[in-house]
Amino acid sequence: MRCVIIAASPDADINFIKSAVSPDDFVICADRGYHYAKLAGIKPDLIIGDFDSYSGILPQDVEIMRLNVRKDDSDAFVCARQALKRGFNEIAVLGGMGGRLDHSYANLCLLEYLAGKGVRASLISQDEKIFLLQKGAYFFDGYDGKTFSLFPFGCSSARASVQNAEYPVNGFVFESKKSTGLSNIFRDGCKISVSSGKLLLIINLADV
Repeated sequence: MRCVIIAASPDADINFIKSAVSPDDFVICADRGYHYAKLAGIKPDLIIGDFDSYSGILPQDVEIMRLNVRKDDSDAFVCARQALKRGFNEIAVLGGMGGRLDHSYANLCLLEYLAGKGVRASLISQDEKIFLLQKGAYFFDGYDGKTFSLFPFGCSSARASVQNAEYPVNGFVFESKKSTGLSNIFRDGCKISVSSGKLLLIINLADV
C-alpha cells in the first residue's frame, strides 16, 4: 500500500490530484492540503498541521493531528514521519513543489531523508516527477521522449551510468557546480546506475 501526502503548494492542480490518488492509497493531508483534497473529492485518512494555511472546518470523522506553530519540522516532514511509523515503504508527495522556493527545497530534503530510510519516495506534480537515486540500478519504462535531468544532491559529485537515453554515459561524474546533467531524453527501457553519491532525478511530464 502506498501513502500519499497532499502538501500545501499554492500551485496545486485539483484535477491532477484527483487523478493521482488511487482508492487503495492511504492519504495524509498537510495543513492546506486538506482544502485541495476536499476540492478533489478525496477523503483523507489523516490530517496534520498547525493550520496556519487552512482555517476552514475540519471533518469530524477523520483523524486530526494538531501541531504547534513553533516547531522544528515542516508539516510535510511530520506527515512523512507518521507514514514511516505506520509502516509505509512507498510515499508520494503531491503539491510539494511550487510557491515558496524554501518550501520546495525543504521537500527535496524530505526526499533525501526518506531515501535514507529505505523508502521509495517521490515528489509529483502535473508537470514533473522527482526521485532521489542512491547507489543501485533503476529502470524507467513509459517515459519515452520525456526530458529528464540528473543533479548531485547532498554531495559535491555522483558517479553514474545512463543507458537507453538520448545522451548515454558510462561511469560519468556529475558535479554539483556544473549543469552537465540537464535535459537528457528517455528512450524505452532507460537504465540509470548510480555507483557513488546521490542524484536528484527530475522528470519533465509536461508536453514540450
